[in-house]
Amino acid sequence: MENDLGTFTNNLNKWGREGTPFVFLVDYKMQKPVAWKLPDIDSSEILFDLNGFTNAKRRVAGFSGDIYFNKSPISFAEYEPRFDHVISNIRAGNSFLLNLSVPTPVKTNLTLREIFENSDAPYRFWLKDQFVCFSPEIFVRISGNRIASFPMKGTIDASVPDAEHVILSDFKEAAEHATIVDLIRNDLSMVAKKVWVDRYRYIDRVQAYDKTLLQVSSEVAGILPDDFHGNYGDLLLRLLPAGSITGAPKPSTLKIIEEAEGYERGYYTGIMGYFDGTNFESAVMIRFIENQNGSLVFKSGGGITALSNAQSEYQELINKVYLPFNPIAHVVY
Repeated sequence: MENDLGTFTNNLNKWGREGTPFVFLVDYKMQKPVAWKLPDIDSSEILFDLNGFTNAKRRVAGFSGDIYFNKSPISFAEYEPRFDHVISNIRAGNSFLLNLSVPTPVKTNLTLREIFENSDAPYRFWLKDQFVCFSPEIFVRISGNRIASFPMKGTIDASVPDAEHVILSDFKEAAEHATIVDLIRNDLSMVAKKVWVDRYRYIDRVQAYDKTLLQVSSEVAGILPDDFHGNYGDLLLRLLPAGSITGAPKPSTLKIIEEAEGYERGYYTGIMGYFDGTNFESAVMIRFIENQNGSLVFKSGGGITALSNAQSEYQELINKVYLPFNPIAHVVY
């Protein structure tokens, strides 16, 4: 396992060209990227289920007694100055979309591994004693010479009356989604010779324990050049960090994020993925719980635009702190 960016990039290029299956992680700042050939993965240290590509057996939830999951988010008074710093930069023209995140201390009687084993999410990863991630968001998927990305922006509780119409007709959400789709188109154009929007603003359903969420996504696709040859390391180096969890324009937005957040994201909002020898698939590491010296922290955030409301954005990041468990599991929040 190497966490040097040059070694990581070279390994992914080499294994991709050879058709050697691998699994990888890239942190937000690309300071600790890691990759493993499949035979080298120890399931007592690493478990993954990446849209069905997995080394884990699905465990049926069978808890005795209640599961508790308590969150202690920062106060609105602590959040508002961070939001205001972002808004002032947006008004100054330094950014027009920025993903602002915060850490939330949580307490639970579950281990990180138990959370991994019982989470209902398409992309899951557990790194022993470090973190668990249960993400709904694809980053890029490559099959043959076709690359596709699936930016996800816009969330609403499915129990809201006429929820699908409400989220799709919301002007602020529509503007934010259009911005991120344009950013992803620009990103893919750096590695693909033809880029187009295949599907625009369709609805995904995401299951949280106590509710179903509707999430608005789009599909942006492109054709890789003939000389790509499986150089996945070079491709990731050009695309990262992911546009959906940074913003636009990316360089100046990254600087504002650093100023506003005041904490280290680590592997949160990085990328996890696999290559099975033929197909490459990756996901954005959102919905993320980290072990920090024995205490658990759930990292979450949301996109800020000039039309954003501080109280609404604050509530959204709190709403994203949840366990995606089947409702038969009795979770006490």
